[in-house]
Amino acid sequence: MPDAAALASEESRASATPMMEQYIEIKANNPGSLLFYRMGDFYELFFDDAVEASRALGITLTKRGQHMGYDIPMCGVPVHAADDYLQKLIVRGFRVAVCEQVEEPAEAKKRGSKSVVRRDVVRLVTPGTLTEEKLLSPSESNYLMALARLRGGTGAQLALAWIDISTGIFRLAETEMGRLLADILRIDPRELIVPDTLFHDPEFKPAFDVLGRVVVPQPSVLFDSATAENRIARYYDVGTLDGFGAFSRAEHAAAAAAVAYVEKTQIAERPPLGRPEREASASTLFIDPATRANLELTRTLSGDRNGSLLKAIDRTVTGGGARLIAERLMSPLTDAVAINHRLDSVGFLMDEPSLCGELREALKLVPDMPRALSRLALDRGGPRDLGAIRQGLAAANGLARLLETRLLPEEIAEALSELQRLPAHLEPRLSSMLAEELPLLKRDGGFLARGANAELDEVRRLRDESRRVIAGLQQQYAEETGIKSLKIKHNNVLGYFIEVTAGNAGAMIDTVEAKARFIHRQTMASAMRFTTTELADLESRIANAADKALAIELAAFEEMVAAVVGQAEAIKAGARALSVIDVSAGLALLADEQNYARPTVDDSTMFAISGGRHPVVEQALKKQAANPFVANHCDLSPQGDGRLGGIWLLTGPNMGGKSTFLRQNALIAILAQMGSFVPAASAHIGVVDRLFSRVGASDDLARGRSTFMVEMVETAAILNQATERSLVILDEIGRGTATFDGLSIAWAAVEHLHEVNRCRGLFATHFHELTVLSEKLGRLSNATMRVKEWQSEVIFLHEVGPGAADRSYGIQVAKLAGLPASVVARARDVLTRLEDADRKNPASQLIDDLPLFQVAIRREEQKGAAPSKVEEHLKGVNPDDLTPREALEALYALKKLLPIS
Repeated sequence: MPDAAALASEESRASATPMMEQYIEIKANNPGSLLFYRMGDFYELFFDDAVEASRALGITLTKRGQHMGYDIPMCGVPVHAADDYLQKLIVRGFRVAVCEQVEEPAEAKKRGSKSVVRRDVVRLVTPGTLTEEKLLSPSESNYLMALARLRGGTGAQLALAWIDISTGIFRLAETEMGRLLADILRIDPRELIVPDTLFHDPEFKPAFDVLGRVVVPQPSVLFDSATAENRIARYYDVGTLDGFGAFSRAEHAAAAAAVAYVEKTQIAERPPLGRPEREASASTLFIDPATRANLELTRTLSGDRNGSLLKAIDRTVTGGGARLIAERLMSPLTDAVAINHRLDSVGFLMDEPSLCGELREALKLVPDMPRALSRLALDRGGPRDLGAIRQGLAAANGLARLLETRLLPEEIAEALSELQRLPAHLEPRLSSMLAEELPLLKRDGGFLARGANAELDEVRRLRDESRRVIAGLQQQYAEETGIKSLKIKHNNVLGYFIEVTAGNAGAMIDTVEAKARFIHRQTMASAMRFTTTELADLESRIANAADKALAIELAAFEEMVAAVVGQAEAIKAGARALSVIDVSAGLALLADEQNYARPTVDDSTMFAISGGRHPVVEQALKKQAANPFVANHCDLSPQGDGRLGGIWLLTGPNMGGKSTFLRQNALIAILAQMGSFVPAASAHIGVVDRLFSRVGASDDLARGRSTFMVEMVETAAILNQATERSLVILDEIGRGTATFDGLSIAWAAVEHLHEVNRCRGLFATHFHELTVLSEKLGRLSNATMRVKEWQSEVIFLHEVGPGAADRSYGIQVAKLAGLPASVVARARDVLTRLEDADRKNPASQLIDDLPLFQVAIRREEQKGAAPSKVEEHLKGVNPDDLTPREALEALYALKKLLPIS
């Protein structure tokens, strides 16, 4: 089979049929994409595209003729089910060029009987440019991101731009190499376009390896900063960008690339993007990639949404609200004033449970207006999208009425203001025009309400009354001819016709008058078919009525779309306001049902949590009806007159709850700074600028990194980036190497955090020797997970208290895990000997006492021993000769020979 280069050659095109020549030309203009080539009611794929698609979709691979001596592989998908197949392809990393017929077959025939209908690509479907409802998750944003780099005298500048064309969000931010991956993962784009030169730059390879197929190289010309401003201005149809705000050249380049890619994929259509908004890097809490993964904010380590923090806190009831709470969770704020505005909203609705319930009931009726708006603007929408706008505007008016007479906190007051700015005339107009039940596709018609258009009502009356008219004609012809079995029928070939049996046809052809009235159309084996002038005229009027009715509806549809798109900015702002109310109401419900407290958030370095709980674990225990979660205190606040926060050195047993305690405090900080109440009796948190969490062990085999190497890389990132306002969570640093090496690394890390980073932190360890550092480091305090020993068993209390542990109870945990009793017993023996042995080389004293050698010695000793009484007795017993009774007696005899223990 010819490859892509061969297909694009002149020889290939010259040897192709006209249709295949057209296909090859269009395919050559869209490399890297599967070509969905429209043929009637199917999208067909040929050559390698067909082979790949059939394998990915699990559909039959066939063939159609030959090309250059090879069979042409072919497969196809029905147009009406294309979205389902597109979803499967996009999930598998494919990009699809959708090629439609752009003229009617009748127009093609005017150029000659063998002319091919003109086709062209109308859209490129890529992961970051989806708008279809079936292809999008209602609760997740779908971002396209662009990364731009500019080199200058002061070094390289990096900037990111991200767009969700399904909702119109458009944001920009500067970044730097040290936080690039963290910033990208915070946004979590479905597609990241980068200049092809950057794609092959070794400096960026580690980040791109993590992101995988999300990264898509594009021609560097898309990122040209010299033409960036003009490209953006042209998209928004403005003369200058001065009114958009101050952006750097790198930000302009990233934004222009994103816009250019949208234009490239959407061809002739333009989604209603909001104006780009600049996001300052210092305005959000920095969470590095390892921390984001370890804390399982939106996905567990296995990739599941269940078990994540987002799943535990999300009580929203709208798609927009679900996307907003995820956005806030991924990007907590660092501005204490803005955080408290959000907390005010949650607190207000907690204090007004009746209002909160009414708002949530009203919000349940709110459809996804931004995505419906985007589809309408891109000419991919249908009547139901107009219905979504109608319903959303009506719900918004209802919510506004619920809030209008109340004294509101600032954030909800701003949301109400946006709701009141929604166009008052639009909802009544849509309500008067649209029917209650709406079809999916506009071509199906029937979406305009009765009374919306007088001409349409008249045409519909003719169309709808046609059955009664046809029935009247049938009765008239039956009486006129005397043929009681006469029927008027319809098919797509003949249209309407009169059908009688062959035996009754004489009454319609025997006389001149009958022949003149009943015009013969078709003779069948057992029937004959006729028409009349009045039947043909009625058929024409009915057909014209249907076409005219659809034309009237389509014209009205375009008018309504224009009216809606003309109010795009106001509708998007109103939808955003509804999402804000949804998030606040959801968080209020969460706080009430889970007994969360409002945190005090300010610009200090306080970190005092009383009765803190892990939000995910606590809810899991409740579902399992297990023991309640044990709450714990954590106080890393400055002591005395100091302004620096403290560090806790946490020791204690395995299975005691150290990792849970570490994570819960990090999650409480994130919840507080995203504007949520927190799972605690009380909490006072000075704004954290950077959060680092190194909990758990993993390797990175693809990059040649062992578990210990990954641990050291992540620890290095923390020690190099943490500031006085940061929160650092570290667990078991140094345990992946030799004991004294690990102890030394952990020791030095604690000192560095205390003296150089001077941050707030929790440092869990099994190196009990580190507890002596509290005597030397003024801000370091010892804490331990409490246990209780009872009858040689250990009971984990899951409580944190001051002090230091001198044991880790690893052997007890090994016993709980089910290790063989002999192994557990031997481990206890080894532990006792190690604790009593010379510290310089304790293991050397155990070599002679290993179980392996003990067994060998015992066997040597037993070789020359005399046989026992039991052995002597057994020598005289032949089991095959024993009756059941004799066997039982032999067993009793053996029992008597056993020594008394």
